[in-house]
Amino acid sequence: MSRLYYADPGTTLQYSYGSAQRPPASGVAGRGRIRLVLLTAISAVLVLAAGVGDVIAKPDGRTTSGFVPTAGSASGDAEQMATAFLTAWEKDDLAQAAAYTSDPSAALPALKNYWKYLNLRSLSGGTQTAVATTSQAAGVPTATGTQAGASAASAAEPGTLEQVTLALNAKVAASPAATALAGVWSYSTTLVAYQAAGASNWYVKWAPDVVAPNVTAAQHLAAVSAPPQVIQVTDSAGTPLSSYNDPGLSTIAGLLEKDGDTAQGKDGLYVQIDTASGKAVPDSQAVVVSPQNVGELKTTISPTAENLARTAVSQRTGSSAVVIQPSTGDILAIANNAGYNDFALTAQVAPGSTMKIITSTALINGGYTSATSPVTCPPVVTVTGVSIHNDAGESEPPGTPFSYDFAQSCNDAFTQWYPDLYGKLASTAKDYYGLNQSWDIGIGNQSAQYFTAPTNAQGSELAEEAFGQGKLLASPIAMASVAATVENGSFKQPILVPGTKQITASPLPASTDSQMKEMMRDVITEGTGAGLGFGPDVYAKTGTADVSGQEQPNSWFVAFDPQEDVAIAVLDVNAGYGAQYAAPETQYFLSHY
Repeated sequence: MSRLYYADPGTTLQYSYGSAQRPPASGVAGRGRIRLVLLTAISAVLVLAAGVGDVIAKPDGRTTSGFVPTAGSASGDAEQMATAFLTAWEKDDLAQAAAYTSDPSAALPALKNYWKYLNLRSLSGGTQTAVATTSQAAGVPTATGTQAGASAASAAEPGTLEQVTLALNAKVAASPAATALAGVWSYSTTLVAYQAAGASNWYVKWAPDVVAPNVTAAQHLAAVSAPPQVIQVTDSAGTPLSSYNDPGLSTIAGLLEKDGDTAQGKDGLYVQIDTASGKAVPDSQAVVVSPQNVGELKTTISPTAENLARTAVSQRTGSSAVVIQPSTGDILAIANNAGYNDFALTAQVAPGSTMKIITSTALINGGYTSATSPVTCPPVVTVTGVSIHNDAGESEPPGTPFSYDFAQSCNDAFTQWYPDLYGKLASTAKDYYGLNQSWDIGIGNQSAQYFTAPTNAQGSELAEEAFGQGKLLASPIAMASVAATVENGSFKQPILVPGTKQITASPLPASTDSQMKEMMRDVITEGTGAGLGFGPDVYAKTGTADVSGQEQPNSWFVAFDPQEDVAIAVLDVNAGYGAQYAAPETQYFLSHY
């Protein structure tokens, strides 16, 4: 808990009876820090009447300096002084209330701020029996029951000092609006009333915490709305996400507990201490009206899919996976095995040859080729002076069907189209696959861009992007969505919380989608995914992305099974070929799902 202090003004004012000056508060020095006591509100109401109007009291010539009590005893006089101050404060006669203090110039703005920032509807209260205090003034109990003692004042200054406790009921509101949520904040504060030696008038020794404990001269009280929170975030079956011990799911649970969908809850009302800039002082909130929190928020995470995905990625450190239901966009699993990293959502790496799904879509949509068209894959293509070589010198002869180039993942079958791809990779990614823009998947109204393709790439950069290198950035959630879009025939934005608004994209042309399915099936039957144990209904694409300065390339694999309405993307960081590392993890998931 932070500790906050105020400095009591050290200026001593000379007193002459009848003058406008204030007598010194003999024996009273800076009062220690008193923690704002969090008391339960005694009532809460929705205020339907009009606002309080002008809450700034203006001097009208009736204000008097100090107060002359008639009780005949120090404690009685002090109580009358405190009552007079409280009565003026309650009536919004702030100029008079300030005139009862030792420092009206400081008291008046503080009292005005009390009315203003609490959106005060009314104030009432009473005084408790005064207690004599000395130069070592008795402190006021803090929230922990300790005493905050006051420092000694000059013993050479005679005077009568009495400490009085005020029990206050402040009806505060979330805003000045007549319909704003309002409630009564009940709390206690203390003041010191004093009479200088030889004088009749009594004064309230002004200190910033007269209005409430722990308030300093640079702060003010404020009434604020307290939004409801989610108590527990679970999977679709009601199991807490935190129980999976996945860094991604744990982060998501924390975000949703703080800022999740709370439409079923209701705002509450707090009083807190604010700095002059309006920033809340930590641990200073008092509950006036408790928020109606949401007990449970279910996500789309499937226990079956999540447990299988967690087992799959456990095969290799640095692995992550995202599983999506193509027909809905529901995220069924987010799994990570990379320490505290959530690569499933936060990875920003080149997608490797999984990008060829988007590149092929652009080429087929543009009429440049088709799944059955002959497309050679030369061992090297030179673009604007940059020579781009296939891995291990591989090539495919003239007459090779484009689908076979795709299945074998021969890079230069794609780079040679770079003059025709200008602007088309980025636009295809956005227009048909919903990428290259921010998604709100339901994590507390936060949005993120999970895939980035430069819109102005050209020359060798564009040629490299055609097979998934260059300046492309992608995460598993994006590439799982690419596979899901091919399965479904149209993009369904991935979401984690049911009911989250999904952005849309144009459906894939039927012919293009059919050809993409054919080509992704060829990956399993005669391409880089052949012989890896995938079933007859799996469609896929391998990916291997070189990273400068990294010992091994990143391994990618994306796949879908239309019989199960499921799509998956696996990324193994610093691993090797996609078929060697990411593919077996994908196969484990699909074969057990």
